[in-house]
This record gives sequence, structure tokens and C-alpha cells, in this order.
Amino acid sequence: MARLREKYEKEVVPALSAKFSYKNIMQVPKLEKVIINMGIGEAKENPKAIESAANDLISITGQKPLVTKAKKSIANFKIRAGMPIGLKVTLRGERMYEFVDKLFNVALPRVRDFRGVPTKSFDGKGNYSFGIREQLIFPEIEYDKVDKVRGMDIIFVTTAKTDEEAKIFLELMGMPFAK
Repeated sequence: MARLREKYEKEVVPALSAKFSYKNIMQVPKLEKVIINMGIGEAKENPKAIESAANDLISITGQKPLVTKAKKSIANFKIRAGMPIGLKVTLRGERMYEFVDKLFNVALPRVRDFRGVPTKSFDGKGNYSFGIREQLIFPEIEYDKVDKVRGMDIIFVTTAKTDEEAKIFLELMGMPFAK
């Protein structure tokens, strides 16, 4: 069982139940899924870019990414509908908890000049998202094998009803928010 899931069950659930006085254990917010999205702008000139980015995502998440395609043609960006322009991975269950544990305790502390993730990136329904500028912060990525530094967006989908609940929940889970 993942370390973070154990922490959730033993520490986070009782703490949240006490703070918000939930009557039922099912009301306690939980992490539903984590989505990692990588937009690859250079894919239109270099089709190999998608492959190398996919390999990076596989080594980070342990799951094969889905290739996202353009919905519309945009002449200014030289993009036609149906062209591959990004990758995404949706993590649930044990893999999700392992990834989040690794993100909070290993990857984020390795970011240069890291002062915490922004507290304003909630969507109003209890979901949180933030971006990472480089994939090198993950321990699985070998520096010498990287062809190009790519960023990614990470979205945490929770069952929390409000942003305040979600923030306290993620804080208890170990999210390093900026003070």
C-alpha cells in the first residue's frame, strides 16, 4: 500500500472530519485522479518530439500517455485539425498515490529557488492545477538523455466541494504551498 494513501487514511481523514465536522466518512474530500498534460509545440516540425516526450512521461508516471490531437486548424500556429500536439496521462489508485508522494517529497524540492506552489490555482470546485517548467526535477529522468527541456501541467481532481476544503486537504496531504 502506498505511503501517502496510508497517511490519508490514518491522519488526513480524522483531521478533516474534526475541522469540517463531517457526519459521514464519504463526505471527506479525497483525491480522485491526477492528470499530467504536456503540450508539445515543436511536434509539427519534429514528429520525433512526441516520442521522446512520451518516453519521459512513461518513466515519470509508469503509464503510457495518450496522444492529444488538435481539435481545430489554426493557420497562425501552422496547425491542422487532427495533428498530434500533446500528451496526457490520467493516474488513479495506487499509481496516483505513488506519483503524488514522489512529486511532493522528491521532485518539487529539487526545483530551483522553490518557495512553494501558488495558492491561487484552484478552479472554484475544489480542483487544483499548476505547471512545472522542466521534467528534469523527476529522479527517473537522466540528464544526459534529455533532448529538450519540456514543462508539464499537473491537475489534481479532488472530491472537495469548495476551494478552502481542497486547500486544507492538499496541505494535509503534504502539498508544499507558498507561505
